[in-house]
Amino acid sequence: MPSAHRVAVVATPPVSMFNLAIPDMLFGKVLIDGRPGYVTEFCTADPGPVRTSNGLDVHVSGGLDVIKGADTVIVAGAGSREETDPRILAALREAAAEGKRIASICTGAFALAEAGLLDGRAATTYWRYTGELGDRYPAIDLQKDVLFVQDGPVLTSSGYAAGIDLCLHVIRGDHGAAVANHVARLALVAPVRPGGQTQFTDTPLPPERGVSFAVTRAWAAQHLDEPLTLTDLARNAGVSIRTLSRRFHAETGLSPLQWLLHQRIERARELLETTVLSMDQVARASGLGSADSMRQHIQRRLGVTPSAYRTSFSRVAAAPSLPRAQV
Repeated sequence: MPSAHRVAVVATPPVSMFNLAIPDMLFGKVLIDGRPGYVTEFCTADPGPVRTSNGLDVHVSGGLDVIKGADTVIVAGAGSREETDPRILAALREAAAEGKRIASICTGAFALAEAGLLDGRAATTYWRYTGELGDRYPAIDLQKDVLFVQDGPVLTSSGYAAGIDLCLHVIRGDHGAAVANHVARLALVAPVRPGGQTQFTDTPLPPERGVSFAVTRAWAAQHLDEPLTLTDLARNAGVSIRTLSRRFHAETGLSPLQWLLHQRIERARELLETTVLSMDQVARASGLGSADSMRQHIQRRLGVTPSAYRTSFSRVAAAPSLPRAQV
C-alpha cells in the first residue's frame, strides 16, 4: 500500500491558530483501507514558540526541512501581510520547483505571492485584503469573489472557514467525494461548497417564521432523484418563490437551482465511487436525467467523463443495494 501523503503546514508569525489547525483537523480524519491517508507536520523558520494573531504562543517543533519531505505544502494565514521571512520564501520556491502541491489559507496567499508562485495564476485571499493583494502583486489573476481557487498545483483560499473548503477539495481530488464527504460529516462541517461560491454570503436577519432553509435543504437532499422545482422547494419551506430565492442565496451563496445541481453532481460522484450501477441508473438516482446529461455536467465540472472518474475512484467490486437518494 502507498505511504501516507505528507502535508507540511507552515506557520508564519503571527499565525492564526484556527487556520493552523484546519489541515490537521481534516487530513487527520482520512483513513484509506484503515490506514492514515495523510500525515500532517507543522514547521516554521525558527522552531519553538510562534506568536499567534491573538497574542498567544504556539510551540512549533519542526524546521523548514519538514517541507523537503512533504508532498503538499500549506501556508497558514497570518495576521501580518508584511514581508515573509526570506528562508520561508526560499523553501516555498524550492518546493514549487520540485513539483509539490502548494496551498495557502487566508492571508497565507501573500507569502505565495511574495515568493513569485502566484504570478500569472488565478488566486484569492480573504475579501478584506483582495484589493491589497492585487495592488501589491499585479501579475496575479485575482479572483475576488470565491471561496478558493486552484490553478494547476497551486491553491489559495479566502478567510477562515474557506480553508476547510480548500482542504476538503484537496481530499476530494485525492480520494473522491465519498471520502471527502465522510470527513466533513466527522468534522461536522458542510460537505460540499464549490470553490466558485461567493465569499459574500450574507448574514441574514432573524429568519422569517423563525426557521432557516436548512430543513428544506435536508428534505431536497433526500429527494434528489425527483424532478424538484422552485415551486416544490418553496412549498416545502412555506414561502413564496421570490422569498425562497432571496433567502436561500443569503444562507448559501447559491441560487436554489445552483445548489440542487451541485448536490446532484456530488450524489453522482458518490454513486460512481461506491456502486457498480450503470451510468443511466446513476444519472436517474442523482436526478441528472440521462447518462448523456450526467456526462455533460460531470465533464464540465470535473474535466473527466463519469467512466474515467469511476476508474480513478471506485472502491467496490460488487454492486451494493441502492438506498433512496441518501447523501
